[in-house]
Amino acid sequence: MVSESDLESTLDVVRAGAAGPAEGIFGPASVTWKIDREAVIFLGAGRALLLQLAHPWVAAAIAEHSRTFADPIGRFHRTFEVMFTMVFGSLDGATAAARRLHRRHTGISGNLPEAAGRFAKGSSYSANDIAALRWVHATLVETALIAYDLVLPPLSTEERERYWTESRLFGSLFGLKPEDLPADWASFADYTAAMAQSDTLSVSPAARDVAQQIFAGARPWLRPPRWYLALTAQMLPEHLRTGFGLDLDERDRRAAERALKWIRRVYPHLPVRLRYAGPYHEAQARLQGKPRLGVTTQWLNRAWTGRPQLDDRRER
Repeated sequence: MVSESDLESTLDVVRAGAAGPAEGIFGPASVTWKIDREAVIFLGAGRALLLQLAHPWVAAAIAEHSRTFADPIGRFHRTFEVMFTMVFGSLDGATAAARRLHRRHTGISGNLPEAAGRFAKGSSYSANDIAALRWVHATLVETALIAYDLVLPPLSTEERERYWTESRLFGSLFGLKPEDLPADWASFADYTAAMAQSDTLSVSPAARDVAQQIFAGARPWLRPPRWYLALTAQMLPEHLRTGFGLDLDERDRRAAERALKWIRRVYPHLPVRLRYAGPYHEAQARLQGKPRLGVTTQWLNRAWTGRPQLDDRRER
């Protein structure tokens, strides 16, 4: 379990390795900013969510403690606000977001209502469990890179290694110590591959219900298009795809291929004001000493986080 004192210890590691007070944890020269600024990483959001739900502890925590069903858009916004504040916020803002997330997780615990995979009915779970946090962290790191590589030129071997080094620092914001995470990219790839084939991941009824609710959309106009569901399904291990009931036919595959072909053609030519996520533009404005955000940045922030500006503040 990650205790409050554990988190404070890892935040000391974060501060020691951070780019600077205004630059935040990673800064403009980082591979993390290069990847996470791209709006195209949203192509992997469905994959990351389903892989997290495939861990029975995560599925139970969301099903029993989250407002996902009542407010799916709000959950989307809250998730991205925390993640973007950690990535693009100031050093104070990122560490404050880490403390708020830990406090939120502290109240999330319980017992599995039924057996799932290797976990027995009644076994306990907690959102601050190291193994669960490690898996959630892995899905975010791996999926962002997969989505990036789908559309943009792939990273070099050296950039990939730098990305993982930075991702270990990102893990410290969850309270994960260096020894809790793989040492290098190859070890990380081995970990995710082993997890994908292990009995740790299993699509429980709770996971299936949450996934169906989210992908059905709160309103008809919010439902993901068929090509997005197909693309999400293609990025999952086959046994998990089957567990979530994401059956692909040839029409689905063709729809995903057509959409991806069009995105690859158009996306690189979008103006950066639209192509990059609002929190990245906000970070650039902060580094340039501009206290007021432009209308476009505020609009993009609202789309990603539900707010015109990140909650980039000191812990109170």
